[in-house]
Amino acid sequence: MSNTELKSERPIPLAISLLPIFFLIGTLSLVIVAFKQEAHIALVCATAFAAVIAALYGYSWKTILKGMEKGIGLAMGAMLILIIVGTMIGTWIMGGVVPAMIYYGLQILSPGFFLVAAMVICSVVSLGTGSSWSTAGTVGVALIAIGQGLGIPIGMVGGAIISGSYFGDKMSPLSDTTNLAPAVAGTDVFTHVRHMIYTTWPSYLISIILFGILGSRFGAGHLDTAKIDNILQTIKSNFLISPWLLLPPVLVIVMVVRKVPPLPALFMGTILGGIFAIFFQSRGLADVFAAAHSGFISHTGVPTVDDLLTRGGMLSMMSTVALIVGALSFGGVMERSGMLNTIASALVRRVKTSGSLVAVTIFSCITMNVIAADQYMAIVIPGRMYKKAYEKLKLHPKNLSRCLEDSATMTSALVPWNSCGAFMFATLGVNPLVYLPYAFLNLLNPVVSLFYGVTGITMHKVGEDTVYEASDEE
Repeated sequence: MSNTELKSERPIPLAISLLPIFFLIGTLSLVIVAFKQEAHIALVCATAFAAVIAALYGYSWKTILKGMEKGIGLAMGAMLILIIVGTMIGTWIMGGVVPAMIYYGLQILSPGFFLVAAMVICSVVSLGTGSSWSTAGTVGVALIAIGQGLGIPIGMVGGAIISGSYFGDKMSPLSDTTNLAPAVAGTDVFTHVRHMIYTTWPSYLISIILFGILGSRFGAGHLDTAKIDNILQTIKSNFLISPWLLLPPVLVIVMVVRKVPPLPALFMGTILGGIFAIFFQSRGLADVFAAAHSGFISHTGVPTVDDLLTRGGMLSMMSTVALIVGALSFGGVMERSGMLNTIASALVRRVKTSGSLVAVTIFSCITMNVIAADQYMAIVIPGRMYKKAYEKLKLHPKNLSRCLEDSATMTSALVPWNSCGAFMFATLGVNPLVYLPYAFLNLLNPVVSLFYGVTGITMHKVGEDTVYEASDEE
């Protein structure tokens, strides 16, 4: 960037910085609520509006474009994973992997404890893998279908899966966000994980109780065994079902636990699905490529089964990828032009107590998930902004890292256009707005964290064992 370009850039006032946010909210409301359309064009329009404001304050198109590219670059790995998950789901259905998981799951799980079981299963898998995405893309897909087969509302099933998946994503030392938050705040990962127990376990136990109460409503009712028997018989007559078909998800989970990067692990899952389709289901190589590309289309003649099994494929993820690109372009312009920094600085000036600081941190992270549409930006930007404020109040940096995860990580899957919400929508087939009321852990965690901040419970001060890392220069 030339010196001339740098001199021409002027600080954007707070009132002007807020305009793109109001424009985004208004456009999204118009497109989604009034027109019943997807959010893509609203995000493109909001990005253009933010870019115009940045240009009026001296930012060159080259600078604005670099901001968008940087924003998109943050989620490039996530988008690649999204595409591979699409191919994996397609080959797993064709290979009989997902049908086998549904077949055995319907025989083992009952409606009364299904929601609790779904949350616990996803918790164990995500704790071992450190990835909510890998959890949703493997056992989550099967649990959605099993829940539908048992007659449980899809929003409740999605909420249980999201709650369990994000428990491990937040608490596992293998998780990227669990390592990112303490790195930004200035503490170590194990201190960070131990401190999160105070907010996570109460939220987790309350969530289990709530899912137990919801599940009891279905356990007390009449189970439509004829419908389930029809699903089981249809699956068995259209696929060769064997316990061996459960091997691909087990191997993928083991690979991720063994620290194989998610992308090659999931790609190996795709290959295993294709191999199983050829040898177990007598499919041709051309069929496997078609399922990986366009998804599997079920033609059993039974609508319930066809709805469960018609999904997957690379193409099914392209709309989600476009949504993420649009959302992160907007966040990139806002970040590069300094508008996000201006808004955050205005908030931190009003902080006087630990309670207000925690409240501002949580609010900022949730807002960042909505505006910047990426959990990494929702962790990094508020983390950098408020690090000095926590130091000023003599609060241990683990308090900041905990707040970042309690809010940024946990609410990312609740925003439809956020990269995490978009991934879950594309993978599970459930709109985040549908499962949001039932994602109890994700909703409760920020509330519990705010309670601790206001009351001062577990808000540890700097001790003799605490060493702050030097604050980054802004």
